[in-house]
Amino acid sequence: MPSTSKATSKADKKATVDAAAWVFNVVTSVGIIIVNKALMATYGFSFATTLTGLHFATTTLMTAVLRWLGYIQPSHLPYSELLKFVFFANFSIVGMNVSLMWNSVGFYQIAKLTMIPVSCLLEVVFDKIRYSRDTKLSILVVLLGVAVCTVTDVSVNGKGFIAAFIAVWSTSLQQYYVHYLQRKYSLTSFNLLGHTAPAQAASLLLIGPFLDYLLTNKKKDAHTFHTPSLVFMILSCTIAVGTNLSQFICIGRFTAVSFQVLGHMKTILVLILGFLFFGKEGLNIQVVIGMVIAVIGMIWYGNASSKPGGKERRSSRSSQQKHAGSSLESSDVDEKV
Repeated sequence: MPSTSKATSKADKKATVDAAAWVFNVVTSVGIIIVNKALMATYGFSFATTLTGLHFATTTLMTAVLRWLGYIQPSHLPYSELLKFVFFANFSIVGMNVSLMWNSVGFYQIAKLTMIPVSCLLEVVFDKIRYSRDTKLSILVVLLGVAVCTVTDVSVNGKGFIAAFIAVWSTSLQQYYVHYLQRKYSLTSFNLLGHTAPAQAASLLLIGPFLDYLLTNKKKDAHTFHTPSLVFMILSCTIAVGTNLSQFICIGRFTAVSFQVLGHMKTILVLILGFLFFGKEGLNIQVVIGMVIAVIGMIWYGNASSKPGGKERRSSRSSQQKHAGSSLESSDVDEKV
């Protein structure tokens, strides 16, 4: 009996921490989208790649302070693994920016939706994950709902398709790699961020000005800074620390596919907040129907994937136990931090 109650208590604690991690990610992700929209639309700062570099520079500063305070313990990540991660992550950022510029909003959203099946494919191929029929159907319902919400005109051209293809695969690989590195090297989210943020900051701040000029045909010195725009930029960088950290925590706890599926809740919240704060993106019956379908799909996915056989690894029992042990060790440290 005591062992049963102890197991129940541990499961309840995990569920509570999972929920807190997810709320943290949703709040920071939606918050940074709203702040960046104001920064770019209202104050004309259109240098997205450079801004992302500043986000990682701020995150690097945060990890340095936490390491100095003793919250981040020394850890090891091979240089080759770090280079692979930064390669995927930077191609993801650049690819998404270029895809948005070269494609219609409709095709951009369609491309983003394909990240879920690509992430599923990566888990099936590399992790030998098997999905039940209900889990697969729930994912399709989520995709349908978000598509109804967001996809309007769909037009595509050759270079836009290539940009979208690179963006989708690099983003999916980057998110899969977060879970892979945490599991393989027993890294907490803080540890992994401490390794990757400096490299991403340096590389993005190096290529950012050139890429932003290519995309916008504007130089940064042409932008006039005012106190409000500086305040929004500082706010964006501050929120980005939480966004970067919460992404690593969530992917480490949920896997990339679950992160993608639940991540579409942020799309729905952005639509609602866009209507409340900016007014132009008005809600209509099509958007409302899509939201309802997507939420039903997310609830179904959570229920289906948590059932026995809903989403399981096709490997030996010993490897499952080893994986579970390393994940719990990493998660426990994140909870303490």
